[in-house]
Amino acid sequence: MSFDAILFDFDGVLVDSEPLHYDCWRDVLIPYGFHLSWEDYEKNCIGISDKAMIQSMCRIAGRDELFDPVWADYPRKKAMFRERIAKSVPMPESTRELLLSLEGYRLAVVSSSGRLEIEPTLEAVGVRHTFETIVTGEDVVRLKPSPEPYLTAAARLGCARPLVVEDSEAGIAAGLAAGFEVVRIPSAANTANLVRSMLDRT
Repeated sequence: MSFDAILFDFDGVLVDSEPLHYDCWRDVLIPYGFHLSWEDYEKNCIGISDKAMIQSMCRIAGRDELFDPVWADYPRKKAMFRERIAKSVPMPESTRELLLSLEGYRLAVVSSSGRLEIEPTLEAVGVRHTFETIVTGEDVVRLKPSPEPYLTAAARLGCARPLVVEDSEAGIAAGLAAGFEVVRIPSAANTANLVRSMLDRT
């Protein structure tokens, strides 16, 4: 069965941005007196809502009482991320070339990140025009692992057989719950090859 659309996650799929998110969080958290390791961040903080991420970080540190001040600092973290990613977008050239070559498919980004983090990044590398729609965490009531983000994107595109491209457990669960086929991405460097391989099978 051929696909009629491709729905891409953003962080960890289109851009290798998780290390940058981690660096921003580490800098925000240092004044509060605790250090978040990359291992704990990777295991517990990827692919979930922003609020759940902060709750997880505070729980890991044994500092649940810090949720409110860290949550209040969240806009500063987002601004820090936007400033840093604008200087050097971590999108592999192979992914950029893939997006520019997928003229026969309807494309969407489906992410829990905010629109201000996604759109300027795509504009900076010249691929924003390849996506017909972007579904962000601001556009849905229930984030991944709920199927709502992927169902919303499919409805906007009017597609019935989309391929979901995901890296996180929550995102994979969301795509499967929506009833769509999912290709799992181990790292952003593999996105182009794995997507092309899936398309070649159809």
